[in-house]
Amino acid sequence: MADADLREPQGEVEYMVLGCGSIGYNVIEELESETRSILVVDRDEKRVKDLLDQNYDAVTGDIRNPAIFDSLRVPKVVFVLSNEKDANLAAVQTIKGRFPEAEVIARAMDPLSQSALEAAGAEFVIYPQEVVAKAAVHQIRKLHVTRIAQRLFRMLESWEGALGIVTHNNPDPDAISSAMALAAIARAASDRRLQVRILYEGNIGHQENRAFVNLLDIRMERLTPQVLRECRYLALVDSSAPGVNNNIPPGTPINIVIDHHRIESEAVAAADFVDIRPGLGATASILTQYLQDLDIPVDRKVATALLYGIRADTRDFRRNVTPQDLNNVAFLLPLTDNDLLDKITSPSISKETLDVLGKAVQNRVIRSGYLFSNVGYVRNRDALPQAADYLINLEGVNTALIYGIGDTGIILTARSRDVRINLGAVLTEAFGEIGDAGGHPNMAAAVIPLSFFSMVDDKEKLLSLVIDPVLKRFENIVGLEKKEGRNEL
Repeated sequence: MADADLREPQGEVEYMVLGCGSIGYNVIEELESETRSILVVDRDEKRVKDLLDQNYDAVTGDIRNPAIFDSLRVPKVVFVLSNEKDANLAAVQTIKGRFPEAEVIARAMDPLSQSALEAAGAEFVIYPQEVVAKAAVHQIRKLHVTRIAQRLFRMLESWEGALGIVTHNNPDPDAISSAMALAAIARAASDRRLQVRILYEGNIGHQENRAFVNLLDIRMERLTPQVLRECRYLALVDSSAPGVNNNIPPGTPINIVIDHHRIESEAVAAADFVDIRPGLGATASILTQYLQDLDIPVDRKVATALLYGIRADTRDFRRNVTPQDLNNVAFLLPLTDNDLLDKITSPSISKETLDVLGKAVQNRVIRSGYLFSNVGYVRNRDALPQAADYLINLEGVNTALIYGIGDTGIILTARSRDVRINLGAVLTEAFGEIGDAGGHPNMAAAVIPLSFFSMVDDKEKLLSLVIDPVLKRFENIVGLEKKEGRNEL
């Protein structure tokens, strides 16, 4: 029947629901938990009567007719949810004309009507088929990830002996915190039958990384041939295979690989358990998800380490961060020690790091937006990325490559703001065959072993002799040919 049941205006209503089929009914049931200020409009008289019998405020009316809104209360939020495309569009157009302050959520019947509803002014448009598809995919992915965590737990549950968790060389907070979390999972799974050892090679040189290890009292051991022989099982975190940014002899059997870097499949160890997710911002994010899915109590130090690991690898959530990373951070936040976190992020800078920064500034050469700087001999390779982070902010610079020489290799660190190049891929192509190289699209590193040249005493002179052909590899790949000379700050 025509709009016979319309009522006189009575001030404002918080929510108005236009069209009360199955979707509309579920919406009002959801809204009911927070308010009863809901007005439902539907053209089906029997449906309206049923709603009134359930003590809902409902009226009969055709939402295509602009006149029905003359006698309705002013809404704050309007849900337009009928199953008719034209009716929903007409209702949105009328509401935006009559109640310009109201927020409108509208139901689309197909992708074309989605665009029309947005053009009519709807703040949010729902295409139910798309929502269901996304929800189904999300749930199956969530189930898949949970099953991965459960498989890891069952495997660790069956082990006895010593498990060596190997971080990459010169480990950063992401690698160290991931090792801590895997150790916690292993202890929980094996009821402490497993002896867990966190292993590393190289140096922990960056002042924040040293503060991180010291303040959290993280126990780590040097990776030696003897330690490797003592470990019945080996796990790699934040690296993918023996000899790939670690000192494990190639061909050594690996049991677990957990990483977030994008790598070629042939560069991944044939392990019993492999979980590599290049879509995530940090390996620590993968381990955080395991802890949630397995419902393992998280120690305050482990939570603080994981939060800092995700934060550091995403550069304070500004690089390669995903919604899943942020969800994991939200889980960790209430479990962390904020005082410890403040101390970790505010360490004093070492004299050597300051010296490297000074050399990087003094020795810079800029060509076509590419900055190169030779910092000479370095004991602390972690000073190079700090120099690169600083110099990439220079005006006119889109890519910074800082290089130096240590006791055993030439070290290169790069940063870029140029979306046209993928630094990780560039450094892998340039130096992957002669050393270890890789990273992310906007930050990467490489180490080229000196081999028998490591016995040379004058490392800086050696670097000056060999660096030109090394840099030429990089320049050829990025297409840098014209030399412009040196620019000053």
